[in-house]
Amino acid sequence: MKQDQVPQDDEQLFEGRTREICYAVDENGNYVQVLSTGWAPKNAALRQTWDAINEEAQEILRQVQKETISPLAFFMTQGLFDIKLLSDYTGIPKRKIKTHMTPEVFRRLDQETLQTYADAFNISVDDLKSCRSTTASFGKADSTDK
Repeated sequence: MKQDQVPQDDEQLFEGRTREICYAVDENGNYVQVLSTGWAPKNAALRQTWDAINEEAQEILRQVQKETISPLAFFMTQGLFDIKLLSDYTGIPKRKIKTHMTPEVFRRLDQETLQTYADAFNISVDDLKSCRSTTASFGKADSTDK
């Protein structure tokens, strides 16, 4: 595609904070990098994906409020972590993370372990313990636009 044909369908996905590099042909026939604010079909797919992730996170939040699962599960879902990835980020063994997913065990975690998890999720220990999210939903500029 030519430089002036690179899609610029800006739907303010991620609040306009992201752009991606595309490669296009300039007027001399050379490949050049061009920034794109998005492409409508890709933006629609991303929006659907983030909507599904946010719905799953809200369901897990309800489970946390019912005390059937620990806040760890909510932040893992919201941050797209699975147990293996969280283990890689924190250095905590997978089997321990699994046990920390139960509310009873989570409530007894020491400050150092809580801080390790909070650092991995880029939140405070208080937010982790109270299950307060600094971002209500990801991938949306305005939750009322769809």
